[in-house]
Formats: sequence, C-alpha cells, structure tokens
Amino acid sequence: MPERTLQTVRDLRRSNRSLLLRRLYFGGPLSRQDLIHTTSLSAASVSNVVADLVDDGLVVEAGALESEGGRPRILLRVNSSALHVVGVDVGETRVRVELFDLDLERQAGTDLPLDAGGFTAPEVVTRIRAGLEAVTGAAAPDGPALLGIGIGVPGVVQHSPDAVVHGQTNGWDGVPLERLLHEFTDLPIFIDNGAVTMGQAEMWFGAGRGTRNTVVTLIGSGVGASVVTAGSPYRGSTSSAGEWGHTTVRVDGRRCRCGSRGCLEAYIGAESVIARFLEIADDPAVRDAADEESALAALLARTDSAAAREVLDDTAVHIGAGVANLINLFNPERIVIGGWAGLMLGSALLPRIRETAREYALHHPFSQTRITLGDLGPDAVTRGAATLPVARFLAAGGTRSRAGAQAAPASGH
Repeated sequence: MPERTLQTVRDLRRSNRSLLLRRLYFGGPLSRQDLIHTTSLSAASVSNVVADLVDDGLVVEAGALESEGGRPRILLRVNSSALHVVGVDVGETRVRVELFDLDLERQAGTDLPLDAGGFTAPEVVTRIRAGLEAVTGAAAPDGPALLGIGIGVPGVVQHSPDAVVHGQTNGWDGVPLERLLHEFTDLPIFIDNGAVTMGQAEMWFGAGRGTRNTVVTLIGSGVGASVVTAGSPYRGSTSSAGEWGHTTVRVDGRRCRCGSRGCLEAYIGAESVIARFLEIADDPAVRDAADEESALAALLARTDSAAAREVLDDTAVHIGAGVANLINLFNPERIVIGGWAGLMLGSALLPRIRETAREYALHHPFSQTRITLGDLGPDAVTRGAATLPVARFLAAGGTRSRAGAQAAPASGH
C-alpha cells in the first residue's frame, strides 16, 4: 500500500507540473492568479508547483502587472533558454538540421544536399550526424543542455519499440533509422512522418492554431498530409494514415513513383509538375535548373508561356480536387497548404485552388472550411520535428527523457 500511495503522489505531481508547464508554454506569460483561474488546481498547489518549476530553472519571472488596490501580479513564463532541442527535416533532396531554444526559436542551422540517387539510409544518417555536429558546435560550450533530437522523414514510421521507416517511393523497407542513429549519439531520438511534424508545428504556432479539426498538407517532391481530429493526428491502425498524395485522382492515370497509377502526387508533387511541363516545353531555365526548387521557381516565373500556364492551371485543379476530397472526408475547420512546393504553388494559384475545391466539395462543409497557406514557411518540418521532444518534455512535467525513449504520438495543445 505505501508503494502504491507513493506512485500515486508522484503521478499527481507530474500531472500538475505538466498542466502548469503547458499553460505557460502555450499561453504565457501568466500570473499565479491566472493559473489558478484557468486550471482545477488550488492556490496552494499552484504555489507549490510553480516554486518547484522555478527552482528547477524551467520557469522564470516575466515582469509584473499592476492590480487595483493590491500588490502587482508577477508574471511567469517558461524559461526558453533552459534547454536546446534539435529538429531534422529529412527531405528527398537534402537534410536540414536546426538548433532551437525551448520556445523553438532558431539558434543555428545547416542544409546538407543529397546527391542524385543518394536517398539511402547510410547517406541520410551521415548527413544527420554531420548536421548535428555542425549545429551543436555552433552553440556555446557551456550553453543549455540538449533535450533531444526530433526527426521528420518521408514515409510510414512504426515504433516497435525503436522507430522503423517504410518509404515505398524511395525504396526504404523497414529501415531501422533510430538504431542507426544511436550508433553515434546517446541523445533521446524522436522520429515521425514529416507531414505530421509539420502539422504539429502549424497547430502549435502557425495557421492551425486555435483549431481542433484541421488538415495540414505537405507538398514538396512528394505529397502528404496530417489529419488532425480533436486536436490529435489521426494515424490509422499502422500509422500510415495521411498519405494524401497516394489517393487516386485518375484511374489508369500517370505513373506515380510508388508504382501505382493516377495518384494525386503524380499531378501535384514538384517532381511531377516539372516533368509534365518539360514533356511539352523544352525550357532551358527549368530543364537546367540546379535543383527542384529552382526549377519550380523558374516554371512559375514563365507567365508568358502557354505551356507553363496550362500545366500550372492543371496543377491547381488537381490540388483543388484533392482539397475537396479532404473536405468531404474529414469536414475540417481549416485546410492548410504547406511544404516548400505547396507554398510556392499556393502563393500563385490559391484562388484557382479554392475555386476548384468549391466546385467539387459538398456545399455545406465547404462553407465551413477555410483554405489557407501555412504560416511557418519551408522550415516548418524542421520546427515541427523539434516539437516532438518538447511535447514529451511538457507531458512529463519537465522531466527529461532517457536516451532511446521514443516520442508519444504528436498531439495538439
């Protein structure tokens, strides 16, 4: 009985710390009185937990507010400089590694290109290692400790218990990525699908903030989505939900990289958009561009080209039809178009995308859905990856994870 009581007290303390940390993280700065009014905790509990968090260096004072007829109210916030965290975006053409403070403000970063055909597990691991060394080397030697590494990858991520990645379009079949990374680091590693990490970033800090039912789409070389329902990503039975790019938009249509035909990705993914244009127009600015981002930018700049206008209009129509399918299936409050290619295409084509979605979606759910671009730019996957260790940290009441501890499923706040 005493052991059970101790465990219950320990759990209650962790739960209270988590509750107050999350309130301060997402809503701060707040006073102790604010925390009492917005939680179910007593004044004594708030006072004791806040004192613990201040003693641990996780919460600091952030000024004061004058009050009528009484003492000023001291404001509190999470100490953003208490810890650092690393976010990694494993793209199909490069690996981006960034160092963040606890508020997920960027401190350092590096991009490491992948050679053509270089999307192999050893190549990716090598670049993650080099990126980690670069960004941690840029930090002060006596600076904040590292909370962990969050990684967003293309493909399906399963935890059994270590993270294993399945990527049909890039030839990854059960790659034990977490185990490979632990060969050179003892830091806690948190791995999830890149669209899910980007979705969490947009839900925490960007275009999805304040909503509970939102779809955040990622359009890059490939295409994916994070379907957030009741504040948490819908994952399906084996974590493969959200493969929006591999929904069929044309039976017997264009060949997709996954091997099937008529997938949405074969019409709106950057690689496919560029290929479709070059099939009908031999444009040196697009054909000879240094990378996909440069090629897509050159294509979007060709406003004088009938071929470019045709391909881009067709791309907008397919994005709009795909968005209509999401509206009809999930009835979201908001659909956020993100990813580096999604932001480039959306900036030029959003009116046409909305027009097509209106045409193909059911009228009432369409009228309840806002279609918008992501707020966080092309770095959203990296920042979203960094939310993975931060989410675990907040859920644990400010207790750091052990090396090898995996991420809890991403969720809203």
